[in-house]
Amino acid sequence: MTTKTLIILADGFEEIEAVVPLDILRRAGFDVTVASLGDRLVTGSHGISIQADQVWSDVSRVVPDLLVLPGGMPGSKNLGEHAGLRVMTRNVAESGGILAAICAAPAFTLGAWGFLSGRRATCYPGCEEQFPDDAVPCEDCVVVDGKIVTARGPGVAHDFAFALVEAVKGADFVQELRSSMQYRN
Repeated sequence: MTTKTLIILADGFEEIEAVVPLDILRRAGFDVTVASLGDRLVTGSHGISIQADQVWSDVSRVVPDLLVLPGGMPGSKNLGEHAGLRVMTRNVAESGGILAAICAAPAFTLGAWGFLSGRRATCYPGCEEQFPDDAVPCEDCVVVDGKIVTARGPGVAHDFAFALVEAVKGADFVQELRSSMQYRN
């Protein structure tokens, strides 16, 4: 079974937080689509432009098994302000899918929308103020709490992606993947 995955980009996204998970998830055999909330060509927070596979209108009714939200500014705020993405996120959660966000995105999307209520989560330092009052902010690089995976920032993009693979395919598969990539902790 392949894992239907959407990586959602908004202008101002953190490039490494999108590209590294995209690469690792595809290597792991996930069916990954990169979708833009705006134009197909999306510009990241460091001026790097990436062409999305599809635009929002193409994927708005999809309920993926895994939804990945890269951070960056103002990308995270742009994600958080998108009403349709909020509905998709709820649909993924209700269907038992995995919600994943990194950097500022956990705070400005999952946290602001209430998905982190009562859960352990991490984000870019200082963004925790967007978490619900009953969320448990952590300083770990990557936090897995049930079907929600959060990570601190660009420096842990690999670990974030490997945690997503592990959530679906297990630790042994991840170890083999890391080895084949010559990735060392």
